[in-house]
Amino acid sequence: MDLLALADFNLVARHGGFGRAARAADRPKATLSRRVSELEASLGVRLFERGSHTLKLTEEGRALFERTETLLTDLEEAATSIASGGDTPRGRLRVSAPMLFSQMALGKIAAEFARRHPQVRLDITTEDRAVDMVEEGYDLVIRVNPDPDERLVGRVLVRDRLVAVAHPNLPLPAMGETAPAVFRPSSGVTIWDLVTPRGEMRVAVDPVLRLGALTMVRDAVRAGTGAALLPFSLVADDLRDGALVSWGHAKAPPIEIWALYPSRRLLSARVSALLDLLKEFFPKGQAEELAALAGGGRIVTGAAGSS
Repeated sequence: MDLLALADFNLVARHGGFGRAARAADRPKATLSRRVSELEASLGVRLFERGSHTLKLTEEGRALFERTETLLTDLEEAATSIASGGDTPRGRLRVSAPMLFSQMALGKIAAEFARRHPQVRLDITTEDRAVDMVEEGYDLVIRVNPDPDERLVGRVLVRDRLVAVAHPNLPLPAMGETAPAVFRPSSGVTIWDLVTPRGEMRVAVDPVLRLGALTMVRDAVRAGTGAALLPFSLVADDLRDGALVSWGHAKAPPIEIWALYPSRRLLSARVSALLDLLKEFFPKGQAEELAALAGGGRIVTGAAGSS
């Protein structure tokens, strides 16, 4: 495949038209059109649907653009770094992250990243499904307790823990009693193994309400509907303020939030920059750091000060 033609195709796709791409790159429009046509001929597929006033990627064109844009940016970044003797992050950075972590932390982290690295176009997709980052063209994914994957490497960002919380008016049940509880739809466990102030104990629970998001579960617990097992980072402020009380923590492995990237790729400057910033926000990898960030009490060192 002609890399120059591929680069011209990406230029046109990124700008949404031959004219805009030509003006942005100060290149002849006819040259770009010819090179894209040659690429289409070599591949045997149409990459653009050409209308009288519109230009739209075909399904094949979109797939090619998503799979090659990052690779071409890596090549450009490497060449620029060698030529300048520096390593300035630039290009597009695609990240997939789970909903709760995104809501609690990534808005502030992304804003600081954009301030520090204006030449990077950060694009964060928020979803709880386990994306295939290699096939779907992500540079970095953030996952909770990920399954082992030999294609991926990474680091733990935060270790959290599950705590059993309830409204202060709902006491920890005595042995043999059942407590009302708020669950996620996917949970079917009706016995909680807890480490409590009384020691280890098993608590029987009755799921009186099932809600699709952990923030909804927390709000229902605040309202006194029942107890729930929730990440400490999500309820730390409520426990501190007395809006909720802890019955103890779950006798279970910690919740680990990982940042992962493909093992077959050299780590680009933009991915390294984001990983370094995440380390600044979570220097000890503790749930308390995530809780403080979500509550507005943590400002990364080197940004606007510290709390």
